[in-house]
Amino acid sequence: MTILFLGGTGNISTECAALLHRRGHQIVILSRGKSPVPPEYRAVVADRKDPDSLRRAVAGLKVDVVANFIGYEVGDLETDYSVWRGAIGQYVFISSATVYAKPAPRLPIAEDSPLGNAWWDYAQKKLACEEWLRCLPPGSEFPWTIVRPSHTYSKRWIPNVVSSSTYTVAARLEQGRPVFVPDDGENPWTLTAASDFAVGFAGLVGNPRALGEAFHITSDEVLTWNQIYARIAEAVGAPAPVIERIPTDFICEIAPHLTGTLKGDKAHPGIFDNSKIKRLVPDFTCRKPFAEGIREAVAWLRAHPEQQNLNPQVDRTIDDVIKAWKKRAAP
Repeated sequence: MTILFLGGTGNISTECAALLHRRGHQIVILSRGKSPVPPEYRAVVADRKDPDSLRRAVAGLKVDVVANFIGYEVGDLETDYSVWRGAIGQYVFISSATVYAKPAPRLPIAEDSPLGNAWWDYAQKKLACEEWLRCLPPGSEFPWTIVRPSHTYSKRWIPNVVSSSTYTVAARLEQGRPVFVPDDGENPWTLTAASDFAVGFAGLVGNPRALGEAFHITSDEVLTWNQIYARIAEAVGAPAPVIERIPTDFICEIAPHLTGTLKGDKAHPGIFDNSKIKRLVPDFTCRKPFAEGIREAVAWLRAHPEQQNLNPQVDRTIDDVIKAWKKRAAP
C-alpha cells in the first residue's frame, strides 16, 4: 500500500511510519517542511490547512490510506474530505483517549465508555472531529477509522504531569531539584511506548474490519505517578526523587494552564481495556515496560542534546507551584 501521513515525524507517527515501511509499504509524508523526512520516504510540502495548497501538492499522487496525526479541528477534516473523498480506501484519524469522560465512571476504560471531557478544550475538539466523521452520510466515500492514543512516549519524550515534550523534568531530577505530582501521587496511570503503539496502528491500516470503528491503543502496564517519577530518576542515575504531593485543585489555582491536562486527564485513573484492538490485531502486545523505555529515552536525549528542548517555562511552573504550596503549608 501507499500510505500518506499528515504529520509523520512526530512523537508517535515516526515509529508508525518506520514500522509500516519495514513491512514493505510506500510511505509519503506531508508536512510544512520544517522537520527532515527520512530519505526512504517521499516528502510532500504543503499547508494542509489550505485546501488549494493541499490539492496542488498531492495532485497526481495515488494513495491507499491517509493517516491524519495533526487533525485538531473539524475544519481540518473537512479539508481532507474535500481532497480525498472517493479517492482512498481508508482515512485514519488520530484522536485521543482524553475524549472519554473524566473521571471515568468505570474502569478499565473501553471504547464504549462514556465520552465527553468537561475540562479540556483539546479533548472537546478531538471529540467534535470524531462526531463529524460519525455523522457522514452513508455512501460518503470516506471510509474512516478512529484511533485514540493515551499518554504515548518515544525516545524524544520524558513523560510527566506538566509537559512531556522536553527533558526539563529529567534535568531537575538529575540536579536533585523537586518535582510535584497531583494529590498523593498514587493515581494509576498508563504510559505506552510509541514503538508498541505502532504495532497496533499498523494492524489497523488497510484492515477492512477497522472501518467505521474506534480503537484505543495502550499498554497494559499501570504505574502510579510516584512510580513513574522514581523510574525516571533511576534512568538518569539520580537518587530517589524529591516529590511534592500537591492537591490538584491547588496546582490548577497556581498554574491554570494545567487544568486541562490534570483535571481533564492525568489526575484521574487511566486504565484501559485493550481487548478490542487485540481481537483485531493479534500481534499487538506491549513488550516494552516503562523502565526500559525511559532508559532508552534518557540515553538518546543525552546523546542528542540539541533535541532535549529544555523549557524554562516548565521549570518556572514547577518552581512556582511548589513555592506557593510550601508558603500555604507554612505555619
